[in-house]
Amino acid sequence: MSTASEPAAKSVSRAEPGRRGTGGDPRAPLRRVVVFTSQRSYSVCKGIVVLARQFPAVEWLVLEERARKSPAGLLRNQFRNLRRHGVRWIPYQLADIGRRAWDLLRPARGPRAAPGDAFTFQAVGTLPQVTIRSFPSIHGDAAVALAVEFGPDLGISLAAPILRPPLFGVPRLGTINLHKGRVPDYRGMPPAFWELLQGESSVGCTIHRVEAGLDTGAVLLTGAVARQPHSTVRGMQIALDELGVELTCAAVRQLDEGSATWSTQAPGGRTYSKPTLAQRAQLRQRLTDPRGEGWLRAACKSIFFVLYVAVRSVQRVWLGLTGRQRVVVLLYHRVNDEMRDNVTVGIEQFDRHMEWLGEHCTTACIEDIAAGRVDRRSIRPIVAVTFDDGYADNYHVALPILERHRVPAAFFISTGLIGTKIGFEHDLAKKGEVVPTMTWAEVADLRARGFSVGSHTATHVDCGTADLAVIRAELVESRDELRRRFALPEIAFAYPFGRRHNMTDAARALVMELGYVGCLSAYGGCNSGRIEPSNVLRLPINYSCSFGAFRARVEGFG
Repeated sequence: MSTASEPAAKSVSRAEPGRRGTGGDPRAPLRRVVVFTSQRSYSVCKGIVVLARQFPAVEWLVLEERARKSPAGLLRNQFRNLRRHGVRWIPYQLADIGRRAWDLLRPARGPRAAPGDAFTFQAVGTLPQVTIRSFPSIHGDAAVALAVEFGPDLGISLAAPILRPPLFGVPRLGTINLHKGRVPDYRGMPPAFWELLQGESSVGCTIHRVEAGLDTGAVLLTGAVARQPHSTVRGMQIALDELGVELTCAAVRQLDEGSATWSTQAPGGRTYSKPTLAQRAQLRQRLTDPRGEGWLRAACKSIFFVLYVAVRSVQRVWLGLTGRQRVVVLLYHRVNDEMRDNVTVGIEQFDRHMEWLGEHCTTACIEDIAAGRVDRRSIRPIVAVTFDDGYADNYHVALPILERHRVPAAFFISTGLIGTKIGFEHDLAKKGEVVPTMTWAEVADLRARGFSVGSHTATHVDCGTADLAVIRAELVESRDELRRRFALPEIAFAYPFGRRHNMTDAARALVMELGYVGCLSAYGGCNSGRIEPSNVLRLPINYSCSFGAFRARVEGFG
């Protein structure tokens, strides 16, 4: 990886004479592509990595703008924001300063391999066909000269500043932009906010040509994310990030094959800008579930959880220093905004959970926990994330969020139900319909991307009431299927329903006899002292778990 102020780790190849932004045959294959950006976010990095994987013969130049504002400029921004947002800006900014201060003071997360490592900015710089160059302004003479020298066939704008003609006109085929909104009705930013505020049933995503006007160029591809009953702005933005990667790759594919078809935008439309704090509060109130508990009860619970976390945090530091840190295993089932029940969490809610775990905790894989291989000298919470049943949204929704925050997880699946339309009896009883599970191809992809896969029996049998011969058959079938498909050296087992009465001592002994590395419950509790492999405790999480309650769960509450 190289920047404008560092020795170049990779040289930028020069274009052949006559190829510098001069147009040409649109059917000619792509050989060089320049990416314009000003962010190192997960979505930008993932977009570049996936593009480089899908087009390995293309040479990629990433022009990154890394602007720094002067103290005077920062002060002017504060005054402008105070005039725009009013007194709301003061507590908002104080909270932001507090968060930044805590980020500087809290213990740094040590280096570790985790799912999602491939989508970091550092990983992008290691790709052999990708060169990164950073500039204070990508419109400066040095950046534009480098783009001209590179001679790109195509430019791609991914979270870039507003591009100017001397730059976006350099590539032979021009520059395309990924806009997370439907044009012409929703130009500008931020993604999803204005659509939800105005009650739209979906949020669009557009690949269009970059022109002098903001988001006004001809459209190549469009997509949309449907609004769900419990959608939030952040939840929609996460879905748009994934859709944006897919659309960008599809657009580059069409341009590479010479099959791109453009359509002119309809006249009119509207351009939006960053909402005020008052508008954010208005939408937040509109999206809040009116059936929520009263403010007094919520305030009392929040105070309790704050005090609980404070006390347990002091204890946790002492436990870590003495090598006896407790281990907390969290249990999820579904992640979506379609439903709210005792086995579902919202998309934004899960994203916030994983972001906090990734920044503040030592995350561990469940096999290491069951086998006693976890170093318990950490002063950070030691946490493992698990999923039961194998629902489809585990792959389509939870997986990208786990990779975004580089959090490992284990998925316990009922092998006889994966990829079928049979469904779980508990869903049929409560909802009257089948809730889809993952396919075997999706489970295999989970495994290939670094996540653990474990057994949840073959058909979700109740190990507390079933005959021991039936339990043995279920355990053997599930174990052998996982070994056959994935050659797993160790397999953990989580028993269905997870309550104390759903498992007998005889069945627990049978689990360990058949070679499972551990047996997981779901009736609460954290793992203190020596962890018993035949009874690893887990804490269930659902939509009713506030963030304060979640923090308390990480400290072992429940």
